[in-house]
Amino acid sequence: MDKITLRRAEKEDIPLIFSLVKELALFERAPDEVTASMEDYEINGFSDNALFDAFLLFENDQLAGFSLWYFRFSTWKGKRLYLEDLFVKSEFRSKGYGKLLMEATIAEAKATNSKGLMWQVLDWNTSAIDFYKKYGARFDSEWVNVHIDL
Repeated sequence: MDKITLRRAEKEDIPLIFSLVKELALFERAPDEVTASMEDYEINGFSDNALFDAFLLFENDQLAGFSLWYFRFSTWKGKRLYLEDLFVKSEFRSKGYGKLLMEATIAEAKATNSKGLMWQVLDWNTSAIDFYKKYGARFDSEWVNVHIDL
């Protein structure tokens, strides 16, 4: 029987988080887009004014996946939890681990009085889209992603 552990990330977990982010970038066909450093993770996630939080999931002490989120404020809806990343390593997929991470993240949103969750999914990632549909997620085709790199 596999031992499953889901817990909040700690400062010592930065290398684990960073390794998952790099693996996710490979999966999303954008490995050169990761420009954040482990120092960025320490300063922005594990300081007095942390900007993000994360859950890590392990199977028998092997890192299997994570969810990473932060809070944003919508002028229309109020406080919202923004799910930046939800990722399960390929060798651990189809075991319900994405569901465990998603449900823990939803529970975090509820516990923090968020009015909802938001996230993005690549249009070619049909398995993720199908997964999110199980939660009644709405997909918005009207809005276009916009960003400026500095």
